[in-house]
Amino acid sequence: MPVSAGLFLLFPMLAQAAENAAPGLSTGTYLQATLGLLLIVGLLLAAAWAARKVAGGKAFGQGNLKVVSGIALGPKERIVLVEVEDQWLVIGIVPGQIRTLHRLPRGSTPGDDGQAIPPFAQWLQALRERRQDV
Repeated sequence: MPVSAGLFLLFPMLAQAAENAAPGLSTGTYLQATLGLLLIVGLLLAAAWAARKVAGGKAFGQGNLKVVSGIALGPKERIVLVEVEDQWLVIGIVPGQIRTLHRLPRGSTPGDDGQAIPPFAQWLQALRERRQDV
């Protein structure tokens, strides 16, 4: 029997040996991956905590200019309430433009003076008339 014929007889044994090998990951590997993931999440939380402590928990703005609140109207449009010394400014922000929409005394809201708040249509008409006068 030639040597090459003997090698062909060994192929089934090699195939069976390959099937018996445990191809998976060990429990230690899963444990190591879990601990690594927990370490990364812990580092992220610690960094967020440190960033808050460095900022002092303050709102946006310092000194005489502070952002009191804001609301998103769309993906790029916002209305923001900004405090400037003793006034609140209602500011509209759109791409390429920032415009003051209204001015209020600091800490007040429309209707604080005891008057009824006009309906939106009346308010918008008054704003348009005031704008045409300017």
